[in-house]
Amino acid sequence: MTANLGTVDRLIRLVLGIVLILLPVFGMIGANAILAYGAYIVGAVLVATAAFRFCPLYRLLGIKTCEA
Repeated sequence: MTANLGTVDRLIRLVLGIVLILLPVFGMIGANAILAYGAYIVGAVLVATAAFRFCPLYRLLGIKTCEA
């Protein structure tokens, strides 16, 4: 796995992922369980990609936001 996420991209993913994980925790998404679980999953994926500095979708599309 070669890193393909830059610092700004990682920071945006991390913040958005944490927000998506915390929204259902504090009841801001509502009573819809499917939406809450979806927010957990998307948030976890964003946090994981930020932590590993690697996005599989970026690799498939040939996108690289980090310095060579």
